Amino acid sequence: MPAVQPTPPHPDKLRAGEAQRATWISVWVNLLLTGVQMLVGWLAHSQSLVAHGLHSLSDLLSDFLVLWASHQGAQPADGQHPYGHARIETAATLLLGVSLIAVGGGIMWQSGQQLASGIGAEPVGWLAFWIAILTVIAKEGLYRYLNHVARRLRSPLLTANALHSRADAASALVVVVGIGGALFGWIFLDALAAVLMGFMILKMGAGLALEALRELIDTGLDETRVETLRAILLASHGVRGVHELRTRRMAHQVLVDVHIQVDPRISVSEGHQIAEAARAAVLAAQDDVLDVLVHVDPEVGDAADMAAGQLPSREILVPQLERLFADLPRPERMILHYLDGQIEIDLYFAASRLEDPDISGQIEARFSERARAEPLIRTLRFNFVVTP
Repeated sequence: MPAVQPTPPHPDKLRAGEAQRATWISVWVNLLLTGVQMLVGWLAHSQSLVAHGLHSLSDLLSDFLVLWASHQGAQPADGQHPYGHARIETAATLLLGVSLIAVGGGIMWQSGQQLASGIGAEPVGWLAFWIAILTVIAKEGLYRYLNHVARRLRSPLLTANALHSRADAASALVVVVGIGGALFGWIFLDALAAVLMGFMILKMGAGLALEALRELIDTGLDETRVETLRAILLASHGVRGVHELRTRRMAHQVLVDVHIQVDPRISVSEGHQIAEAARAAVLAAQDDVLDVLVHVDPEVGDAADMAAGQLPSREILVPQLERLFADLPRPERMILHYLDGQIEIDLYFAASRLEDPDISGQIEARFSERARAEPLIRTLRFNFVVTP
């Protein structure tokens, strides 16, 4: 008996695993920096280094938020979340963006107050200066690592956390300048640099929060991506036109809704086959597209849709036609085409029932004559089917 091959992990699970590994590295780096900064800041009498240690402590909370969100976002779709849980990452990205805004705004406010009052920093020891430089290097290195993983996974949440690390590097640079200014007598540089860095942090946070909000309100992809999707769909065999092409993001993935126009007289199954082929073409060409919902139209335009909606359905029309053609041979099958505000009808008869061509012609003429009395019927076509 052949050995049972293990089921490979789901791609979302693999992605979540990579994101969590990267985040755990961030956790340990921030934990180490927090302890070192607070200890050295206390020993060297550096209030700014102690404050940055507290800021690193807040990064730990962000890391745990990323761990939780990446785990929850990787959960499969269920009854309450038919599209999956990826937008949990988006919500967490929004929270991180808001936290960056708060941090940047706080630095700007505190430093602005210091500039306005003219109060300088307390002189500190050189050890605090070197620890501050080490913090800048460590935070920048962590940013580059996290950003590399985030780009590979296309994770806005991991990108947000990476930018948070860069914000920490920027704020650590403020500490370097502040301690250096205190050591060399240029006290005002601390507050001035802090205002500039605070603005940069606030700007990064605002960008992240805005991008998350754009996703949460279903903002579409940029025009270049939309036109790329349109070209793929139009290149699919059987697609005559593309309209109502709508897109939206869901974390690192994209959802697409589109209406395609096909030959109005093909079968339903052929129209479905064309739609599935077009969907498959998009999924094969765009690896970040999660799904494509394709609606098949025989005509294009709101007027056509409105006209078709006002025409009688089969359950209403067929009984009327049966009364109209009551004394004529009953067709084996009747296909209705709702086009241009009228109805085209294909009638199918078994050829064995109408063997005499003259009789067939007479019956066809009688059907056509009566159909002309119905303004909704534009065309009546006759088909004679030979069965084995």
